[in-house]
Amino acid sequence: MATPNTPPVVALLGREGLDPPSNLEQIRDIATVRECTTADLGKAIDGADVLLLWDFFSAALRDNWSAAEHLRWVHVCAAGVDAMLFDDVRRSDVTVTNAHGVFDGPIAEFVLGSILAEDKQLHLSKTLQREKRWIRRDTTRTAGRSVLVIGTGGIGRATARLLRAAGLQVTGAGRTERAHDPDFGVVRTTADLTSYVGDFDVVVAIAPLTAQTARMIDAAVLAAMKPTAHLVNVGRGELVDETALIDALRTGSIGAASLDVFETEPLPAEHPLWEMENVHISAHMSGDVVGWGDELAGQFLQNLQHYIAGEPLMNVVDKQAGYVRARENS
Repeated sequence: MATPNTPPVVALLGREGLDPPSNLEQIRDIATVRECTTADLGKAIDGADVLLLWDFFSAALRDNWSAAEHLRWVHVCAAGVDAMLFDDVRRSDVTVTNAHGVFDGPIAEFVLGSILAEDKQLHLSKTLQREKRWIRRDTTRTAGRSVLVIGTGGIGRATARLLRAAGLQVTGAGRTERAHDPDFGVVRTTADLTSYVGDFDVVVAIAPLTAQTARMIDAAVLAAMKPTAHLVNVGRGELVDETALIDALRTGSIGAASLDVFETEPLPAEHPLWEMENVHISAHMSGDVVGWGDELAGQFLQNLQHYIAGEPLMNVVDKQAGYVRARENS
């Protein structure tokens, strides 16, 4: 455990095939680093002050919590922290931080790209290209279409700004209803989602996964959507009732879905979503742009410097809410 005269001990959880942080030597200059994988996390975390979840999908901390007696801070290199917010962590004095801000712009671009690809039938164009078929057709004008963005944190706000710049009409959905929001204009409450979701051409799910948001897009919400609606999910697979979604897509209750996240990842080869013509699948990569790993590494190093200096950490997660709280996130 660190003292004022000794560097902190950082357990760095990676995995086989995953390159370590590009600035690892800089981290080593100011901390004692124990690199580990899930198999030896218990040993690495024993006596450690800090856990860096470089393998940010890992839930291994739960199984090794008994060895984390001296742990003071966990940093997750992702926006979502649901995988490690189990009850023991919530009740503890351990501070949790995340990668808030790193993925805002890239995911916003991915959402806009998904909307444009569906509206302009780019997926169909690629299929026709492979089949060497020349078929002219009308496409949908994107500007002026209405979009509901569920999730009003940093990623949702970046998405709203970009979609507005492209000419779309954007409304937000969050915990509390309000008007005159700087990015959304109007924010509706997610508690009443079924009553207004049918007003929108596109529904974008970006909310963090919490007890309140799990399967918030259920059979009732899907049934209330426009039959031509396009669902885009870049949040967590568990935000959507996947069985109900498949039914809605098969029956024409909604028009299409662009899905970057799923209840089970990787998506099993036998999963029916693979074969559906009105579904567009990507491999949980909406925020993964060239250089993103360097940004994550730099963000942790900056926070580690704050930790050593006894300064407030950036991006502290409210462990009960499940996300970084800010005035605009309410």
